[in-house]
Amino acid sequence: MAEIIKRNKALAVSPLKVSQPVGASLAFLGVNRAIPMMHGSQGCTAFGKVFFVRHFREPIPLQTTAMDQTSTVLGADDNVIEGLRAIAEKNHPALIGLPTTGLSETQGADIHRLAKQFHVTHPEYADIPVVPVVTPDFSGCLESGYALAVKSMIDVLVPQSASVGKRHKQVNVLAGSLLTPGDIEHVKELVEAFGLRPVVLPDIADSLDGHLTEAESSPLTTGGTPVSEIVTMGESVATLVIGRSLDPAADLLKERTRVPDTRFDTLMGLEAVDAFVHALALISGQPVPEKLERQRAQLQDAMVDTHFMLGFARIAIAGDPDLLYGYARLVTDMGCEVTAAVAPSRAPVLDAVPAAQVKLGDLEDLELAAREHGVDLVISNSHAAETAQHLGVPLLRAGFPQYDLIGGYQKLWVGYRGTRQTLFDLANILVSNGHHEIPAYHSIYHAGEASHATPAPGHTH
Repeated sequence: MAEIIKRNKALAVSPLKVSQPVGASLAFLGVNRAIPMMHGSQGCTAFGKVFFVRHFREPIPLQTTAMDQTSTVLGADDNVIEGLRAIAEKNHPALIGLPTTGLSETQGADIHRLAKQFHVTHPEYADIPVVPVVTPDFSGCLESGYALAVKSMIDVLVPQSASVGKRHKQVNVLAGSLLTPGDIEHVKELVEAFGLRPVVLPDIADSLDGHLTEAESSPLTTGGTPVSEIVTMGESVATLVIGRSLDPAADLLKERTRVPDTRFDTLMGLEAVDAFVHALALISGQPVPEKLERQRAQLQDAMVDTHFMLGFARIAIAGDPDLLYGYARLVTDMGCEVTAAVAPSRAPVLDAVPAAQVKLGDLEDLELAAREHGVDLVISNSHAAETAQHLGVPLLRAGFPQYDLIGGYQKLWVGYRGTRQTLFDLANILVSNGHHEIPAYHSIYHAGEASHATPAPGHTH
């Protein structure tokens, strides 16, 4: 169990975390014809939108209640009601996400009351669900905001149900923020390989995978899970939960629908993927497809090929808790040592991270720990590029945001295929950057050194 080291400074010197409102907005972007509207100033929303556009390289539908100095002091309730009305009238979305920001939380907004008041004031829009979620950016991180939004969507959209298994091929997948669009697409392929039909919440693989559409632009998300399918999650045969941060959302779904669930902290590594595939085989009653058996054998071969390069490598990792756990587990299973581990906020999964210590902090903390304990490679998002440069080691970009790498948002990390490619990437980076190998042994009796050997007692040359 890792020792959790709390923050010991009053500011972030080199920020690591991404805010909760951005995480909540990301979750809402995985629902078809949806739009998030942050309750805060224009700057809060603009800053988040810049992150999204640079990471996904796509236009992102995002709105704001545009709080100003007057509404911040006197109250911004009217901004929320008017903002919801304008979006509903102009675009008629399938869902409006309503995350708060640090400004509105400090001001004291009752976001849940305002969502109800909107439907009372404008009953003509009763068919448009509004999902409020409390996500102040002065606490938590992207992962926690994302998880809160998923829980809120279940709370608002999934009714109390006693119809478990009515749709006998349907499986719920609660997809954590650790998964990329490429990861979620592969997870759906795995589920479908067993003859099952996945309902993914949220499905950013369908909305943020980087695809061209006939329309030049859209004020709503194009792709993602339809609200009509989310409503039916209580009729599924099982739920698969990926990422421990989604445990509260999974608890609510199970309590409300009685659909049994299986939970996975990560889908990287042989053992983790085996558990996921085994669960699918049990749910479907089908044997493991030969294609997956071959992919497993390919991963095993990759593990043999790369363990010489990865063994004893010193790795520094910074990321949200679920991501940090997944990468730390993968590299330690391959014989690496996690010499520095930093997360932006506390979470239960951090206790299980295979490292001596996990620091709650920023990238400066990562750099200091890496210098103290040694490092050969850094795994983190694009914010860590300068940190890796200061340390003189390479950076494997992972997580959000990745603004200096084309296609990073789509990279596949999970499953047998994703794990295999990740091991290749790690090994190639270490080799190309001169990671030390075990030095050759030179005997003292080697011809070039024999003249310097000390003679044994009682003998002369």
